Amino acid sequence: MGTDARHVVESGMNGTRSGMMRIGALLLACALPACAPASNAPAASASSGARTYTNPVLDVDFPDPTVIRAADGMYYAYATQTERDGTTLNIQMARSRDLATWEHIGDALPAKPRWARTTQDFWAPHVAHHDGTYYLYYSAKPDAAVSDTTRGLCLAVATSRRPEGPFADKGEPLQCGSGFVNIDPMSFDDPATGKRLLYWGSGFGPIKVQELAADRVSFAAGSRPVDLVPALPESDSTQYQRLVEGAWVTYHAPYYYLFYSGDNCCGPRAHYAALVARSRSATGPFQTLAEATGARTSAILEAGGQWTAPGHNSVITDASGTDWIFYHAVDVRRPRSKPSDDVNTRRVMLMDRLIYVDGWPRVDRGPSAEPRPGPR
Repeated sequence: MGTDARHVVESGMNGTRSGMMRIGALLLACALPACAPASNAPAASASSGARTYTNPVLDVDFPDPTVIRAADGMYYAYATQTERDGTTLNIQMARSRDLATWEHIGDALPAKPRWARTTQDFWAPHVAHHDGTYYLYYSAKPDAAVSDTTRGLCLAVATSRRPEGPFADKGEPLQCGSGFVNIDPMSFDDPATGKRLLYWGSGFGPIKVQELAADRVSFAAGSRPVDLVPALPESDSTQYQRLVEGAWVTYHAPYYYLFYSGDNCCGPRAHYAALVARSRSATGPFQTLAEATGARTSAILEAGGQWTAPGHNSVITDASGTDWIFYHAVDVRRPRSKPSDDVNTRRVMLMDRLIYVDGWPRVDRGPSAEPRPGPR
């Protein structure tokens, strides 16, 4: 929707985040099908062998993007609910052949789960593909929370045989709790241990991780959540860690990199950035960029130029082995989808190249607004 429900809680860091607002990183090399240049991605010189792109790569409200390469060779992006052409999309989708040119293709979860039929809070999806099945992890507000305000959002999972869905919910939440602690799920298969892991968290608490069962739709018997990066309620606001969320994990030997975001996604007091920590283990302990280097902040993406409140990212690798970070940001020239919406609630999808400096990922001069060489 144009006006975020989560912003009601999060405004001023005293209430909730905007309701319009991460399978582990797919480090997949891929052969990109040929395609004609799009209007926002003119062809580069023939000698370069690369195309160019200009942000935003998807100029519609598309918060909390997850990008994967599916078995059909296409790239798919999934995002938090929105309103488009008068219709509410629960989990919106887009598709691309080249990572730079995207088409919006509708709703991945057109039928609400039976436990959340009367509510409209479907946030931050993450999709993983295993053995012919696509698993959609997301968070939603249960019907029970309408009459019982002590109840909050739930982690949930739905499945489909196709990347575009439709996805069908498993029939019950994976886990519920108070407030918006149970949000922003992201699954990751640890290459070292073979364990299936689920990361999640916000609600002014830490990013968490817990082992999934073999069915990928429940937690492993006897497993417990492990706290990773903490929120820092008393920290200087420049640290962006009074609220942490949006976990995304990649592995580049010898480190696991945990990307996350904070601390206020949107609205009049939007103050958001993408940050990073690293560990030798998928379950931590993680050391933030600031802790390891003495930097002012652990942020690798902050507001700049025409972009404000960048964050909530995913990472994917192109055919040449280059990592690309996809994230949302607000275009200060058009911060609303419609005049009645709150400011800084129209979050469009951007991408920029990741580089690694002294063992840490950095965004190559982002958020960018000028034409850049695109993925291969």
